[in-house]
Order: sequence, then C-alpha cells, then structure tokens
Amino acid sequence: MRLTVLGCAGSFPGPEAPCSAYLVEADGFRLLIDFGPGSMSALQRYGSLYAVDAILLSHLHCDHMLDACSYIVARRYAPAGPFPPLPVYAPVNAPERITAAYGGENEPMSIGDVYSFYALQPGSFPIGPFAVTVDRVNHPIETYGVRLEHEGKVLAYSADTAPCEALIRLAQGADVFLCEASYLDGVDNPPDLHLTGREAAEHATKAGVGRLLLTHLVPAWGSEALTHEAASSAFSGPIDIVRPGARYDI
Repeated sequence: MRLTVLGCAGSFPGPEAPCSAYLVEADGFRLLIDFGPGSMSALQRYGSLYAVDAILLSHLHCDHMLDACSYIVARRYAPAGPFPPLPVYAPVNAPERITAAYGGENEPMSIGDVYSFYALQPGSFPIGPFAVTVDRVNHPIETYGVRLEHEGKVLAYSADTAPCEALIRLAQGADVFLCEASYLDGVDNPPDLHLTGREAAEHATKAGVGRLLLTHLVPAWGSEALTHEAASSAFSGPIDIVRPGARYDI
C-alpha cells in the first residue's frame, strides 16, 4: 500500500494545508479516504483528477467531505466524460447531505450520475484489493474509524474521535496508524470530540502499532512542537506529523 497525504488540516483549511484527504493505492486501485475543502487541488498536484476508483467518507462534517461536492462538476461536465458513477462509502445520509450542499435552482436534483452510494455500518467488506473494517468512533455525529488490510500490511485511520475502545481495536497491530491530534494537552478541551497528541499516542501504544502519523492539527490554535512532544511521551515508536504531499509506503 502507498498512502499519499492530500490534506491534513483540522476543522478548516490551514495556511499551508487543505482539510483531511488521504489517497491509498494498491495493485493499481486508488481509494480516496475523506475529501475535505481544498483537497481537490492537492489531488491534481499529487495524483490525478480522475485517478480515483472509490471514495470513503468517514463522516459528514464539512472538513471531511465538502470537496465531494466540487468533484461533481469535474466528473459531470468533463469534456472526456461521461464517467461511470463512482462508488462512495459513507454514512447513510450522505446522498442528501452532498446533494443539498451542491445543488441549487436549475441543478439536477439527483447526483446518481456521478456517485453510487453504499451506506457504512460497523463491519468488514472489500473495496477493490483492500479488506476494509470500519467501526463507530467517539464523535458527535455518525463517524467511522477505518482499518485497511492488503497483503499482510495494515493501515488504520482514526477519522475524528475522542478516546474510545473502538479505535484501539481498529488500530490493533497496524503497521501505520494515521491518527488525529487536534487538541493540545493541558487545556480545558471539549469532551467527546477530538484527541490530543498524548491521547493519540496512548491509543497507538495500547494497539501496538508500528508507526504513528499525526494529522488533523489545527494550525490557528495548535502547535506541532507541543503535539509531537506530548505524543513522544506516550509512544516509543516513530512519530511523524503529516503534511500535504507526504507519501508513505506500507
């Protein structure tokens, strides 16, 4: 597997990064996990606009899905089109949410020409060459953490979550754990919303992962240095804070 970070800013785009979007490739198949604002630009820079075979949306907060609306234009009106509908694995109300965000007067009321939707629920299923497992994590709306397995290698992705046991199960023994670290330790953070760097590292240690990749930091009020320091206090393996364009072979 190869992971390419397209966007990694938490909650809203940062000065140097779009919001969450991660391209995972294996055997020529390209799975886009989340599609946050600004990441469609990064898709063209670090990948290819139409080189996406499926999309998985962990949840329907705008910072994880809004460019799925912009992508409708790229696929619906492409001179080389029409393209077949793209599979989208997402929470059950994704079609209504994306249609409402995209649509307007005189626009088609259906986006079925662009996307074929498959509702997520806890469990395991294939997407292309990947064995995928998803489970609900601790976030205010329906949100799924993700585990991808391919040829004995494992990539786990936290999505957005506060501490929870499901995250440890999803990340168990993962070679790479891509985990959010939105908050700073020592601050009165809202409960049941996000993780700190230390909490992300504690989950990584409990799950026995090989490498921890921290994402979803909020540049406007965060600190990469403090987040990395806090994570290093609770996880002894290699830790990276991801950036757009970073690639990891798993």
